[in-house]
Amino acid sequence: MLKLLIYCWILPLTLLGCSLHQPLQMEPPISQTSRYVERTGEQATPSLERWWLSFHDPQLNQLMDQLFTHNLQLEEAFARTEQAQSALRIAASARLPTINLGGQGSRELVPGFIGNSYALNYRFSAQSSFELDLWGKLKNRRQAALKQAEAGKNQLETLYLSLSAQLADLYYFSVEQRSQIRLLNQTINSYQETLQRIEDRYRQGLTSALELYQARQNLTTAKAGRPNLEKNLASAEHGISNLLGHVPTRGISGTLTKLPTFAEQFPAGIPADLLQRRPDILTLFNQLQSADAELAAAIADRLPSLNLAANYGFLQNDFGIGTLTGSFWQLLIQPAVPLMDGGRRRAEVARNRALVRERIAGYRQGVLVALREVEDALSANQKGDERLKLLTSSLAAAKASRKLRFNNYLRGLNDYLPVLSSERVVLQAKNELVATRRQLISDRITLARSLGGAWMETEIHQRFSAKKEPNSHEQ
Repeated sequence: MLKLLIYCWILPLTLLGCSLHQPLQMEPPISQTSRYVERTGEQATPSLERWWLSFHDPQLNQLMDQLFTHNLQLEEAFARTEQAQSALRIAASARLPTINLGGQGSRELVPGFIGNSYALNYRFSAQSSFELDLWGKLKNRRQAALKQAEAGKNQLETLYLSLSAQLADLYYFSVEQRSQIRLLNQTINSYQETLQRIEDRYRQGLTSALELYQARQNLTTAKAGRPNLEKNLASAEHGISNLLGHVPTRGISGTLTKLPTFAEQFPAGIPADLLQRRPDILTLFNQLQSADAELAAAIADRLPSLNLAANYGFLQNDFGIGTLTGSFWQLLIQPAVPLMDGGRRRAEVARNRALVRERIAGYRQGVLVALREVEDALSANQKGDERLKLLTSSLAAAKASRKLRFNNYLRGLNDYLPVLSSERVVLQAKNELVATRRQLISDRITLARSLGGAWMETEIHQRFSAKKEPNSHEQ
């Protein structure tokens, strides 16, 4: 029997090649010295501070604080993070002994030759069991749960990064819409004054009815653009309300009508920074490590296992002719060797190997996507700066042309059609300038999101600390 037991232990090791899984050694998918293609000048190390503070906007800062406190997506994500942490504690507990208290008591009526008698029996014991982690199965399962918990925290950081960018984008989009509305209102007032002059000249017989109709059409067309801008503003504020966990509210984004201007974009650093600064990449890497640990656990699960059990307690048995009372103990060694399971364990190993390959490809693809996003953001910022300068010069030229044509019109040197054309050019140039400035701000925000950061860790720590404080007071 002993020889058979030894053979049963050796056979699985022989089938598995007498070797356990070696941990995955993942090389960095990008060079530590590589540089961005779209970089401009020397790139400093990215700042770890909260990027939106660079806009120096108290209203935006206040909205960010509300976002981090009341956003329901964050609430969901924190709950998922706590689930992952609980799963980690469950996996860690498997490596520790379990101790249970048990008992049994009974009172019986027992008939006898000289009359009935009552028997009182009881049994109390403490049972303990423990699995020896011979091949690292339990250790690797805990490691897999640990990496999943870290991946969950990284996903929470990614959500912080994404939501902050969404809020800033909507906030400055609402500022742009108010700026466009203010600009349109100024244009409408200007068109009304022009129409008044043309009506006066028409009554004096100095201009034709066609010019009068053109001026009225110009004014009506300008007024027709206001409802669409107001609709966009309302939609942006509804989106901000949703992010802050509110029902749709108007006026939640404040009253700012002037977009901020700043000259420099955020420093991008080097591509290798993304491996530690982008939480979505860290998520993929931790999921890869978790899959590798699960593979190691699946391989170890095909090997023999050894469980230890102990039982200690007290009992009393009444046999009618006498009572037996005392303590008892028991030690058990329970070896187990998997022989036949229909190929389940082998299939589980194959599944985990395929999962590891999937995670490797996903991680490498995630790094490539992150690099592309940063390169796109750098290019957008650079070209946005160039476009903004050109549009500023174009607007100045359009204003000068409009002024000249309008003065010539008042002197009778040209009709109203050139004036009408120049006014439309000026309005279009102003609109494009405002839209381009807002797009440049959006590109700045996109770059900040693409570069990642470490500020999310502080926010998460503060949130968890705030949740633990009431519990400590209750205890």
